[in-house]
Amino acid sequence: MCGIAGIIGADPNDRVDPAEVHEMCQTIVHRGPDDEGIYTHRRVGLGMRRLSIIDLSTGHQPIHNEDKTIWIVFNGEIYNFPELRARLEGRGHSFYTSTDTEVIVHLYEDAGSDCVQELRGMFAFALWDEPRQRLLVARDRFGKKPLHYAMSNGRFLFGSEIKALLAVTPELRDIDPQALWSYFYFGYIPDPQTAFRSIRKLPPGHLLEFSDGRVTTRQYWDLPTYGVYNPKSEEECLEDLEHRLSEAVKIRLISDVPLGALLSGGVDSSTVVALMSRASSAPVKTFSIGFRDQDFNEANHARLVAERFKTEHHEFVVEPDFGPVLEKISHHMEEPLSDDAILPTYYLCQMARQHVTVALSGDGGDELFAGYDRYQVERHRSAFEFIPSWAGQFYRTQLFSRLPVSVYGRRFLFNITLPYADRYVDNVSCLPETRERGVFSEDFLRVADTFAPTSSLYVGCLKSAPAGDRLSQLQHLDIKTYLPADVMTKVDRMSMAHSLEVRAPILDHVFAEWVTRLSPRWKFRARQPKYILKKLAERLGVPRSVLYRPKQGFAVPLVHWLKNDLKRGLLDILTEPTTLSRGYFNPHGLRQLIQEHLRGRRDRSAELWTLLVFELWHRNFLARETITGGRGTAVASALDGSETGRARALSPASAG
Repeated sequence: MCGIAGIIGADPNDRVDPAEVHEMCQTIVHRGPDDEGIYTHRRVGLGMRRLSIIDLSTGHQPIHNEDKTIWIVFNGEIYNFPELRARLEGRGHSFYTSTDTEVIVHLYEDAGSDCVQELRGMFAFALWDEPRQRLLVARDRFGKKPLHYAMSNGRFLFGSEIKALLAVTPELRDIDPQALWSYFYFGYIPDPQTAFRSIRKLPPGHLLEFSDGRVTTRQYWDLPTYGVYNPKSEEECLEDLEHRLSEAVKIRLISDVPLGALLSGGVDSSTVVALMSRASSAPVKTFSIGFRDQDFNEANHARLVAERFKTEHHEFVVEPDFGPVLEKISHHMEEPLSDDAILPTYYLCQMARQHVTVALSGDGGDELFAGYDRYQVERHRSAFEFIPSWAGQFYRTQLFSRLPVSVYGRRFLFNITLPYADRYVDNVSCLPETRERGVFSEDFLRVADTFAPTSSLYVGCLKSAPAGDRLSQLQHLDIKTYLPADVMTKVDRMSMAHSLEVRAPILDHVFAEWVTRLSPRWKFRARQPKYILKKLAERLGVPRSVLYRPKQGFAVPLVHWLKNDLKRGLLDILTEPTTLSRGYFNPHGLRQLIQEHLRGRRDRSAELWTLLVFELWHRNFLARETITGGRGTAVASALDGSETGRARALSPASAG
């Protein structure tokens, strides 16, 4: 596991300074504290920071082919590299390391950019082909590993994290107001957007080529058609599921360093731990987070699983006193991300790293096996589709904005009168543009109104899903959007903040393709989400009390904390002059939102947390990466040079 970065000059006469590549690498030392490697040759500069997992002695990167005409920097793990290596050696390729990285170089020699099709694992890599003067960049199928890129003065730059690019190209600091508007809507910034106008993320399952000064991207993988395979019996389905998931877990146990598991106490991680225990000769090390608020505490369930499989178990209780930690988190995230599970994920990875270097997780189970509560919410709300479309449109356009915000059912009626696709997207949004406009300043709304509807991308993705049933369509949307931009980003940043590698066997692409083809009746059945996965977990010995209980999720008790423990301090940040002077928020609407929550009229913790995280990002990341008073420090700066530049510039005076 590593962090990578690099620069490709505009033309063959350019010279990349190794000091620049080193400066980029220094920003991501936390991703790879064990080693640094840099290769520069004329206009090419490749750099990496290494966290040693496999081949501790000879795995130094960048790695090259036999005649040193092809070079690569790589972040991730390729689990099928032993088989690939044996095949490549049979074709006459010579290896000088025992790493999985070198396999990619020789695969590329044989298959070109199609080499990525044979890789089974998580990865982001950049490969320089000297004879062709071409850079090939790739990201794994589910976006487990990040890859950012930008063009600046004809040069192509890439990095595992945004801060690597900003270190050598400060001109890329301009923030993107449309991306921030997406954040307020969804609580994360979807691929390929970033918070910065000129920096992009390479989407999951995509390749990028830089040649002759041009950047081209293409998709190399997608999920197959949903629901086309229906096993003859439950036993047949269980046998196949057990075999495939066991194999996905087993190949992820390859490591030359200590390995454990992140155990939340839910179905997914408990199943992974059960399979790990069966495949391991020694007790599995497991790690869990708890809360004193029992409504959110899954530590007891995790402890039951640990006792059942005789693991070496470790626990940590999170207290609502984490101001300094939030500062670190918002700096590591680089972009605002309102997923409150980021807090326990940070503490969990911190604790695990004290004992292991690699940990397996249960990520992906909710998306692949239809475990989210919102899927059931959508099933229930579809019962209101008898409401005539004209009546729903009349309510949303003529009545909704005129009703006092204190009226109960106001937002619910708005949601259930929407068409199916819009209803789901609206239901999973944080601060939807059509319902929560009062929180934002008139100036920011004027800018936002020039953008295409934020929901349009998601509605389009939902409608184009390769699925004939609604449940599969919803799963497809979440796998394409929420999973990489929220879940995978959160896990990557929080684990890498502690130099911990996290592996997700449920998101093995071979296994995931099989689950995708599986009929939805095996995923949601008899009012049970994750039906067949729970049956497998039960067969493996996971206690029934863990499997058949209300879903809690890996979240924190924000609703209580924002009324009590965090009421003073963090929550007050939202109404400080510094926050309001940025020009994004309407002070009256913001205070109204806060009071509505504190008085107990509605649970507004999700919305308040979204706004708070945004301000903390401004203070703890953006302020560090920008010159005080320079571009990127206010909404007005973000508008310079855009088609919305005619909008009135925001200032502390106009913000109120």
